Amino acid sequence: MADVKKIATRESYGNALKELAPKYKNLVVLDADLAAATKTGIFKKAYPDRFFDCGIAEANMMGVAAGLAASGMTVFASSFAMFAAGRAFEIVRNSIGYPGLPVKIGATHAGISVGEDGATHQCCEDIALMRTIPGMTVIVPADDVEAKAAVEAAILHNGPVYLRFGRLAAPVFNDPATYHFEIGKGITLRDGKDITIIATGLMVAEAMEAAKTLEAEGIDARVLNIHTIKPLDEELVLKAAAETGKIVTVEEHSIIGGLGSAVADVCSAKCPCQITKIGVNDEFGQSGPAADLLKLYGLSAENIVKTVKEVLGR
Repeated sequence: MADVKKIATRESYGNALKELAPKYKNLVVLDADLAAATKTGIFKKAYPDRFFDCGIAEANMMGVAAGLAASGMTVFASSFAMFAAGRAFEIVRNSIGYPGLPVKIGATHAGISVGEDGATHQCCEDIALMRTIPGMTVIVPADDVEAKAAVEAAILHNGPVYLRFGRLAAPVFNDPATYHFEIGKGITLRDGKDITIIATGLMVAEAMEAAKTLEAEGIDARVLNIHTIKPLDEELVLKAAAETGKIVTVEEHSIIGGLGSAVADVCSAKCPCQITKIGVNDEFGQSGPAADLLKLYGLSAENIVKTVKEVLGR
């Protein structure tokens, strides 16, 4: 995929905020002293009077965001996933989730692909945390086109939204002219009858690469892009479970509490089938180049192919 254009979804996030600002006049952006990294600095440069740096005080930032949202503003509060979901969890739960305020949390630098920042900053627990908050919508875009569409969908959604963006550049595979984003509706990228690969975020492109390799070896794999972890597209997942009988989930997140757990929850209740999770096991990350870490932790097309073959007994 060397010839494919690649853009980090955090870049898409910053660009989307700037592009949407003229359309949504009450849009304001908060950041916790990381605007250069989260890319909200793109918005800050264009609309300095609508940007507020809350300093390295993420919990306080979420409280400020709640107050602004209660006053009728469209608010995006941004920081690294580790801080937005982890450090500020109690405020997100009680000041945003409990009253159901429409605060949009732009969490960047999620997952193992944070790379050299190491285990303390490689948040692989954020989806699990945010899924537990009643009424919280959780979105993990897979590429630039999807990320930009997700930002506007979050603005239009009347409730709290957690948007998960990555540091590492991701292949752009969606066509902006034809792409349609809808909260809670997954996308079938490839049909197949032997097995279903359900992926989210950075792993969607890897799943598509794996499916191509598998096809060359006579294995017909269906690929679903689940950009909304909550609410999950149960209809699409259950259809895949019924028609292929076997599912492999792939995520740049812990196998505990993320996409795989959401899929397992619905299938165990409504259409039991064999589910195998690919993700970060019950362990912390480590410092190193992002590409090397993704391979080390099995977050690659090669490991998806290997796992699918094992599941199918081939």
